[in-house]
Amino acid sequence: MILAAGRGERMRPLTDHTPKPLLEVGGKPLIEYHLEALARAGFHQVVVNHAHLGLVIESALGDGSRWGLRICYSPEPAGALETGGGIFNALGLLGEGPFLVVNGDVWCDYEFTGCGLDRGDLAHLVLVDNPPHHAAGDFGLDRGRIIDGGGQRLTFSGIGVYRPELVQGAAGGAFPLAPLLRRAIAEKRVSGEHYRGGWVDVGTPDRLHELDHRL
Repeated sequence: MILAAGRGERMRPLTDHTPKPLLEVGGKPLIEYHLEALARAGFHQVVVNHAHLGLVIESALGDGSRWGLRICYSPEPAGALETGGGIFNALGLLGEGPFLVVNGDVWCDYEFTGCGLDRGDLAHLVLVDNPPHHAAGDFGLDRGRIIDGGGQRLTFSGIGVYRPELVQGAAGGAFPLAPLLRRAIAEKRVSGEHYRGGWVDVGTPDRLHELDHRL
């Protein structure tokens, strides 16, 4: 699943007429880097959620066949459903097994081939070094397990593998994913890894410009 429902307020006015995942860096939309990497990694089915300018996203990506993928769309109401609500809303399209989720507004060279879940775990998170704009990080990592306190904290990349059970008990509507992750972490049911390759949270026009210049 690629999360593409955000309004992109910090990117305005660029996102007034273009959904943030369709903003271009290095000559192509951000979301295309994910689609290409998912296809290389052997994925065949992708769910894309959307709210703001959702039909523009559908028109741009189509059915996914140009990447050898089958794309299904999960529309959300105006204002979107946040990460947890967006995943919950798409469960009917995601199937009964674990699924990969990646934020549509990040760029990375992560190859998606090593993600998996151990028996009994509800989630696996990919962490990265803390960028300057998020120096405090999000979670700790101890011998392949995510911890919520103590030790060096790293930043959640927006890439994770989840079991449907992580969100199935929710009431629906708009809700964040972080509280559910923290509950699963407290139950010691979340694994993780530290990815040291290329990753950028493309959250502002300046970071978009810097990444475009780099690519």
